[in-house]
Amino acid sequence: MKFKNWFLLILLFLATGINAQIKNPVKFKLTVNELGDNQYEAVLNATMESGWHIYSKDIPEDTGIPTEYKVSGKNIELIGKFTETGKKHEEFSEAFGGKIIFYSNSAGFKQKFKLKDGTKPGDVVAEITYQTCDDRVCLAPNTLEFTQKITPKGATAEAITEKAETPKDSVKTVETAVENPVKTETAVVAGVSKLDPKQLKIESIDFQKPLTDCGTAAVKDSENYWTYLFLGFIGGLIALLTPCVFPMIPLTVSFFTKGNKNKAKGKRDALIYGFFILLIFVLLSVPFHLIDGIAGNVFNEISTSIWLNIVFFIVFIFFAGSFFGYYDISLPSSIANKSSKAEEAGGIIGIFFMALTLVIVSFSCTGPILGSLLGGSLSGSSHIPTLLTLALTGFGLAWAIIFGLLALFPQALQSLPKSGGWMNTVKVVLGFIELALALKFLSKADLVSKTFLLKRELFIVIWIVIGIGLTLYLFGLIRFPHDDKKPKISIARKVLGVLGIGFVVYMIQGLMPSERPKLQLLSGILPPLNVSYFHDEKDGILGMHPEHDFFKAIELAKKEDKPVLIDFTGYGCENCRKMEEFVWSEPDILPILQNDIVLASLYVDDKEELPEDQKTKIDLGEGQVKKVKTIGDRWSLFQQVNFNNNSQPHYVLITPDGKVINSPVSGYMPKEDFKKFLECGVNYYKKNK
Repeated sequence: MKFKNWFLLILLFLATGINAQIKNPVKFKLTVNELGDNQYEAVLNATMESGWHIYSKDIPEDTGIPTEYKVSGKNIELIGKFTETGKKHEEFSEAFGGKIIFYSNSAGFKQKFKLKDGTKPGDVVAEITYQTCDDRVCLAPNTLEFTQKITPKGATAEAITEKAETPKDSVKTVETAVENPVKTETAVVAGVSKLDPKQLKIESIDFQKPLTDCGTAAVKDSENYWTYLFLGFIGGLIALLTPCVFPMIPLTVSFFTKGNKNKAKGKRDALIYGFFILLIFVLLSVPFHLIDGIAGNVFNEISTSIWLNIVFFIVFIFFAGSFFGYYDISLPSSIANKSSKAEEAGGIIGIFFMALTLVIVSFSCTGPILGSLLGGSLSGSSHIPTLLTLALTGFGLAWAIIFGLLALFPQALQSLPKSGGWMNTVKVVLGFIELALALKFLSKADLVSKTFLLKRELFIVIWIVIGIGLTLYLFGLIRFPHDDKKPKISIARKVLGVLGIGFVVYMIQGLMPSERPKLQLLSGILPPLNVSYFHDEKDGILGMHPEHDFFKAIELAKKEDKPVLIDFTGYGCENCRKMEEFVWSEPDILPILQNDIVLASLYVDDKEELPEDQKTKIDLGEGQVKKVKTIGDRWSLFQQVNFNNNSQPHYVLITPDGKVINSPVSGYMPKEDFKKFLECGVNYYKKNK
């Protein structure tokens, strides 16, 4: 794939749009006034764009996020608490069920202080935490810091003011599952004898006409589409609980139900609004279907790319830092501004752009969650675009249902939990989850590159450390930037903390050497059993030494007079690891694999390059040419050409002369089904050889 296309796919896949030009309707300026007698006043003045406001520090509990202003620094001693200036607005909010106090247009925040040593300079550090809202949306709570040097009279040093606006980080953007190849430049091999590097199609293989039809009736493609829809729905519900989204719920619903004289029309518009939210999330998956249509094997290439998995690892670490509160991730402000202006169109078009604005401005919290869903979908499935659509549909459906139901039953707003510090707790917990997920991509890169540095035990230890960190946080023993200094440890946090302890205990058992696999819940996520400090990856798996070349396996099968089990697998295939660890290892399955068949494990993501004389090209039609450069390329195309399939795991039983014994099976399956498949093929071969 061309270099620029990789970056286009990264951009589409991660959909991060990381850019610090966030929508920022509030500007601040710090000044320090000298009051005399070694007393000073740090004044932070805020100016707001029309229609936007920030809450007062005196807002009643559970009705919004109050503004907090803190002053500290070298040689600084505070005098009293900070005060506010400006015209306060007090309104009763139907959404919050109480009075809200806020400032619009402008406001000031003052904190008196003195120099501990009146003869030495001081460094003033002013920090403000606030949330900005208009009558439709709220932006994520933001924390800014400003610094200024002050020098007592008689000193010569100048006071230098640094305006701490939103960081102007720059982001570089680049403009910029095949079922069966249509044409090939390869000859057809009549039988199975030796490998011609430019021959992939084996004439004797006809998977549609197996020698017997037993053992596979109950085995179906195990892709569980409902799982992705459900996971997307859960992800959407979690996103609703974050500080970027939750405060918008009552404001938005109130806008439709209370801001419209015709209540029936208001509720109808709110339901249309929910539908458009769902539609927007579904539309995000469309590019993946287009990519799949023009480059069928592209998702397999992405999911098994060493460098892209490292990129994903770094991006997930970046996601975690955002959730921890060290910085924000957002789409470019120009997009949000254009969307906001389009709302003025009114009618259905205006409602659509209201929904689009919600999706854009909430990206600080939803982006990492969506990235996690997309990353999870790209883990070896052959139906990635469909899974992405289902995951995004579930995500949008959660939002649409909540907004729609609250529009129909606005009294239910009173039952919603009130905004508060618990929302930041949700974000931080998600940050720990992002850290854990990041390691999965690093492990996949390690396996595909065959470096095998990230051993199974090291992976487990890192997850244990992450689990301990999460537990300490939930019990209030460690804090992050947006946490209260003395957080209230709710019952929910305590319960989650206890679950965290249980998770750590569960993980510890995975460090103990054992002949039987452990940590079944994490099968497919952890490195394979043989990538371990207690085993050598060259020792094979479960006492077996699979052949990694189909033609060598055929030669061995002829000598031993056994059928060949072709195992199309991958280093980055989670379901393959689950099959190996928890199906193959079963006492009534393992003896069959060890004694009755020749195992040919063909890795479709093996990045080791082929010798020059074995490299070739495959014409995929429509002007596309697939280069067979690596071992993985060879077996991936071999699977597609001969079995019209590109999913892993994919199992085929064939005779030594290359005839398919019974219908191939795919995906993770129950032990009973895999046993039927094996026993059928092996027994048929023994009776008819």
